[in-house]
Formats: sequence, C-alpha cells, structure tokens
Amino acid sequence: MKKIKNRLILENVKMYFEKKITRFGNSAKIDCPKKFIGKKAIIVIEIGKS
Repeated sequence: MKKIKNRLILENVKMYFEKKITRFGNSAKIDCPKKFIGKKAIIVIEIGKS
C-alpha cells in the first residue's frame, strides 16, 4: 500500500466494503463477514464525512 497526494493505491485486495463505525461499550467497532476471521485488515478512516 502506498499513498500519493491523498490517494491510496492498493494491490491484492480480497474484498472492499464501506461500513459505519458504531459504538460498542467504551469503544467502537466495524462489522465484517466471518469468513475473514484471522485475516489481516487495514482500516482507512475518512475525515470530514459522517
């Protein structure tokens, strides 16, 4: 993964989806399909968008 002037270039992407971050006790969470348990995930947070 490399970043060039506010653009992200990703290779070998298994799946892409958008989710809203929700409250979970004193923290937050993002739901993801079970088939990805144990896999590596990279979370990108978009600033200024709700």
